Amino acid sequence: VTLVESGGGLVPPGGSLRLSCKISGPTSRADTVAWFRQAPGNEREFVAGLFRRGYNPYYADSVKGRFIMSRDNAGNTVYLEMSNLKAEDTGVYYCASDPRLVLSSLRLPSQYDYWGQGTQVTVSS
Repeated sequence: VTLVESGGGLVPPGGSLRLSCKISGPTSRADTVAWFRQAPGNEREFVAGLFRRGYNPYYADSVKGRFIMSRDNAGNTVYLEMSNLKAEDTGVYYCASDPRLVLSSLRLPSQYDYWGQGTQVTVSS
C-alpha cells in the first residue's frame, strides 16, 4: 500500500485547506485510515481517523467542529477538510493506514504499518 498526501500550504489564521491522501495498492489493506500531524519538537499526534468501513470518523478534541474527514466511494482517496485554522494546527500532516488495527489503537501512530511522506501545513499571517 502506498499513500501520497497533497494539499498542504500556507494559510492565514481562520482560513481553510483540504488535504488529500491517495491510496494505491490493495485498498483492503487500507481499511483503517487516519491523519496524524507533527509540529517541530513535538511527537506525532492523532488528528482524525476512519476505522474500517461503516464507522463515523473519530477526531482529536483539538479539531472537533473544525475538521472533517471523509473517503470517496471507491475507497482510493481520503480527505481532510480543515476550516477555521489556527496557528497551533501548523505541522506536517501524514496519512497512515493499517489492515489489522483495532479500534482501541486508532490514535496510536506506532500501530500503523503504512505512511505517506507528509504534507506541510503552515497557519500564519
